[in-house]
Formats: sequence, C-alpha cells, structure tokens
Amino acid sequence: MKFFLSIIIPFVLLSHLSAQGFDDVQIKTIKVSENIFMLEGAGGNVGIFKGDEGLIMIDNQFADLSVKLKSAIKLISDQPIKYLINTHWHGDLTGGNANFNEGNTLVVAHENVRQRLSTDQFMKAFQRSVDAKPKIYWPEITYDEDVKLHLNNESVHVFHVHNAHTDGDSFVLFPGENVLHMGDCFFNKRFPFIDLGSGGSIEGAIKAVQAAVMIADDDTKIIPGHGVLASKADLVEYLDVITMMTDQVKDGIKRGVSLETMKTAGFDKDYESWGTGFISTEKFIDTIWTDLNREEE
Repeated sequence: MKFFLSIIIPFVLLSHLSAQGFDDVQIKTIKVSENIFMLEGAGGNVGIFKGDEGLIMIDNQFADLSVKLKSAIKLISDQPIKYLINTHWHGDLTGGNANFNEGNTLVVAHENVRQRLSTDQFMKAFQRSVDAKPKIYWPEITYDEDVKLHLNNESVHVFHVHNAHTDGDSFVLFPGENVLHMGDCFFNKRFPFIDLGSGGSIEGAIKAVQAAVMIADDDTKIIPGHGVLASKADLVEYLDVITMMTDQVKDGIKRGVSLETMKTAGFDKDYESWGTGFISTEKFIDTIWTDLNREEE
C-alpha cells in the first residue's frame, strides 16, 4: 500500500493516525545544492543544511516520522542539528518538534508560530479544535520580521511574509547556496491551502509569491512546502495561475455570479490537474470567494 499523504490527505487527519499509519512512508532524499538536501515523506518538505558547525533543519513533518527522518539525516551528516526552523505552525511541519528539540537544538520561528502552538486553536477549514502543545514544542527563538543565522560560512536569512498561508509564515534563504525554502506559501503544480482561520489570505499569498519571484534568479533552487523541487519558472507559473484564478473570482463577484456557478465555470482551464490533490479546484475557488467576501464585510 503506497501513501501519497503530503498531497492527498489533510494534515489534521494525519495527526490522528497511529504509528502504524506511517509504516509504509519512505523518506526520499533529494540533493538540492552542495550542502542542502530536501526530504520528502508525509507532510511538508523538509530542508537540511549541512556543515562542520552543525545542521539547520527546516520543518519536521509528523511526530511518528521522526525516527525515519533522523535516520535519513544521519546519512547526510553526523553533525547535530543546531537550529530547527518552523516555517509555520501546522502539524505536518511541527509535529516532530518535541522529538528534535533536544540537546543543543534551538527551535526558530515567527512569533505567531509560538503563539499558536502554545494556545488552543480552532481549524475552521476542517471544523476541529487543536489543543495547545507542551512547551517543548514551542520555538525558543522568535522574531517579528526577520532573523539571520550565521552557520557554516553562510548567513541564513529567515524572514516573515505577512498573512499568506497563515499569519506566521517564513521563507528561508541561503544566499551562498542560491536555495530558497518557501514552506506552504508554495504548492508546486497544485492549488494551495490558504488557512483563513489562521490569518492566511489570498492577497497575502500572492504578495508572498511575488516577493519570492523577485528574490529568485534562473538558477535558484526552490523547495516548496508540497510538491517536487522547483525552479523560478515553476514559481512564476504558480503565481500566474493563482493570480488568474483570483482575478476570475473577483470578476464573478462583481458580475453577481453565484459561488456554485463559479465552481463549474472552468476557471482552471489548462490547469485541471492542479485540483486533483489535497485542494480541489472547487475548494480553492471557495477559499478565494470566502476571503474576498470577508474583506468586503
């Protein structure tokens, strides 16, 4: 039985699976640059930056996958993890925080990630409550806008993008390696999940991707939150598609077209395959419509 969990099943459902549910998940290691690797498994893509001074880990999927992730990391380097960066608070990226927050490892994230992990949350998109996590899950280092981590002769720039996928999203840029990890602000070749209940917004999501396009050049390797390793061309296509879909929903609202009609209007022409994963075309249109109408209230 093969699992494609990071694409198909919402993380809120995965968080309830027992360890047995992850038995068939395999961690795949992709070399991104000389010192950076991407780990695929179940949940958001993990980034690993290696060097003699220690490792930086970006996100960590689910708690039940920590042993497999640690085994995969050992094949990359036997150095300890010095910093663990959370690109936002969702459980498919922070589920293993307690398992990796050990020894001299420091968890780094935007202030809103700490706030959401440390208090009870309600996921409107899935109509379920998420209990506050124990203190060992919380970031020890937080920031409002950005922070730089100096390690392995690299100045790693971690910076906040506002109200995009959530209200606590961060990009992680490795200038010397020309690699950018975008967390869930980028779903490569599929429609995104925008968590409106956690401060996300379609306009913020578009602005975040616009910022990434300005940062990247034609040689930049981009690690998406979900999907395969990407290039700037992939990112530009993603920006074009989500902008096009948003403009069509805006136009439909102005013309008084009903939401149900929009869902079947073919807004995704030539990109129908993007809606076959976790977020369907109909769900993405519903998210845009809900967000735009919320702003007009």
